[in-house]
Amino acid sequence: MMKNSVDTEQLLMIQQSARDFALAHIKPYIMAWDEPQKFPIELFKKLGEYGFMGILVPEEYGGAGLSYQEYIVVLDEISKVCGSIGLSVAAHNSLCTNHILSFANEEQKKKYLPKLATGEWIGAWGLTETGSGSDAGGLSTVGVLDGDHYVINGNKTFITHAISGDVAVVMVRTGEKGDKHGVSAFIIEKGTPGFTAGQKMDKLGMRASETASLFFDNCRVHKSQMIGDIGTGFVQALKLLDGGRISIAALSLGIARGAYECALKYAQEREQFNKPIFEFQDVSFKLADMATEIQASELLVQHAAQLKDQGEKVTKAGAMAKLYASETAVKVSNESVQIHGGYGFTKDFAAEKYFRDAKLCTIGEGTSAIQKMVIAREIKKDVV
Repeated sequence: MMKNSVDTEQLLMIQQSARDFALAHIKPYIMAWDEPQKFPIELFKKLGEYGFMGILVPEEYGGAGLSYQEYIVVLDEISKVCGSIGLSVAAHNSLCTNHILSFANEEQKKKYLPKLATGEWIGAWGLTETGSGSDAGGLSTVGVLDGDHYVINGNKTFITHAISGDVAVVMVRTGEKGDKHGVSAFIIEKGTPGFTAGQKMDKLGMRASETASLFFDNCRVHKSQMIGDIGTGFVQALKLLDGGRISIAALSLGIARGAYECALKYAQEREQFNKPIFEFQDVSFKLADMATEIQASELLVQHAAQLKDQGEKVTKAGAMAKLYASETAVKVSNESVQIHGGYGFTKDFAAEKYFRDAKLCTIGEGTSAIQKMVIAREIKKDVV
C-alpha cells in the first residue's frame, strides 16, 4: 500500500517503542552475544511479538503494516544500540520477507508471510556467490527442470541467517549465464533434501548476526516454489536491493549515532589538564563534524524512505543514502575511538564495537564503489 504521509505522533510512538525494546532486551546482552558470536534466536521471537519482524507486511498477513519511514526509525533505534541485531532485522525484513511480499503470488504470501512477520520463522536471502559478488549477473548456482521440480546445484556465500533461517529466497540461474532474464527466484525451506548450510563465518564485526554459506546438492524444489515467472528473479533482486539499500543506510545511521553519542558523553566526562576534553578544540570540532554528517545522513535516508512510500523510483536516492550514511558510520566510529583514546581500544567501552560493526555497512548490499556506479548511471540520465 502506498503511504504518502506518516502520522508524526505514530512515528514518535514507534520510535519510542523501538528505543525501549533495544534498551531493555538488547543492550544488557550485547557483548555476551558478540564475544562468542551467538545469534540470539530467542530475541528474534520477541522482536516478532513487538511487530519488528514484519514491519512492512500488511496486517492481513500478520505484519505491522507500517511504512518505510517508520521502518527506518525502528532500524535506527535498534542499530544505535547494536549493529548486529539491526543488520539481522534489516536482512529479515527488507530482503527475504519483502521479496515474498513484493513478488510472490497470493498462495505463497499466505503460506510464508504470517510465519515470517511474527518471528515464528527467520528468513534468509541468497544472491551472492564466491565468484559473483558485485557481478550478480554471473551466477553459477543452476536450476534444471526435471518434471515438476527444479534440480538445483551450487552455493551461496555471505548469507545472513544461513544456518538458523527457516526459509530462504534464493536466486538461481535457469537460463544462460550473464543473461539478466536467465535468473529465477525460489522459496526453499530448511530441511529440503540437498539444501544445507556451512559453518558460521568468524567475522570482524556484526558478530551476533549469523553469516554462513548455503549449499545445494541436487536439491529438488517444486516449480510452485518459484517466485513470479521464470527468468524474472534478477530483475526482482535489483528492485529489492533499491529498497534494501535504504535499510542499510538506516542501519549505518544508527551505528553512527551510537558511536557519536558515546563519544559526546565521554568527552564531557573525561578530564585532562583540569577540564573536560570537550573543551579542547580538536575534540569539539571532531564532534561538530560528526553531528553534521549524521544530520546529513538522516536527511538522505528520510528522503529515500519518503520516495519509497510514495511509490517513486528509489535507485538513485537509495544508493546516495547508503553511500553517504555508511561512509559516515565508518568515519564517525573511527573518530569515536580516537576521542576515547586508549580506552577506545578496549572492550570496556562501546566505541570499539561500533568501529568494528560500521565497516560492513560500506560492503553489504553493494560496496561504496558499486553505489557510486549506480549513482553515476542514474545522474547520466539527468543530462538533457
